[in-house]
Amino acid sequence: MREIVFDTETTGLDPSQGHRLVQIGAVELIDFLPTGREYMTLINPMRPMDPGAAAVHGITDAMLEGQPIFDAVIDDFLAFVDGANLVAHNADFDMKFLNFELKKIQRPVLPKTRFVDTLEIARRRFPGQKLSLDALCKRLGVDNSMREHHDALLDCQILAEVYLELRGGRQHGLGFQAGGRAKKNLATNGPAFDKPIRRDPRPHAPNEAELAAHQAFIKRLKSPIWEN
Repeated sequence: MREIVFDTETTGLDPSQGHRLVQIGAVELIDFLPTGREYMTLINPMRPMDPGAAAVHGITDAMLEGQPIFDAVIDDFLAFVDGANLVAHNADFDMKFLNFELKKIQRPVLPKTRFVDTLEIARRRFPGQKLSLDALCKRLGVDNSMREHHDALLDCQILAEVYLELRGGRQHGLGFQAGGRAKKNLATNGPAFDKPIRRDPRPHAPNEAELAAHQAFIKRLKSPIWEN
């Protein structure tokens, strides 16, 4: 199963207030594990950065000068995520910005059915607990020590590990590996196993030598329990 963990950074909190994307990061997963294929781009938002947003992700106006605008990068991003579900933490936020930008250039939006929200998964698993990405890293034992600021690609790399743990870790579903990947049992929606090889019954009857040795052993016993 191919999925894409993705994250965005923005100039602010609401695209309806004129805020724009400034960074997109993405990491490819196959069967919940990173393949090594990654995508990252900075985007010139054609507007100033809010100081509050810059404090979160550390991206400044100077860093965005000369970067491509959204129209120039979206085809590469869509090609990278083609055919895969999109995994994000608080997916509504990223989906809102991404679809706003797509509408702005009269491109089809991405349907909500393509998005997997790790925040919702975490809410079901840890109800009433702190569920920020940093809090989940601490709870699930994922190293996030390199995360001084929000960064779309770094956050994707960390979220990929969190997502794996939320889905059950490397022994996900206890699906034992056969031929490289676990086969799915369609009847039980669980792991399937290869049909066992039938073997002829093994002989268990003692031969004459074994019977004679047994009788000799019995004769050496003094007051066996079955004679009392």
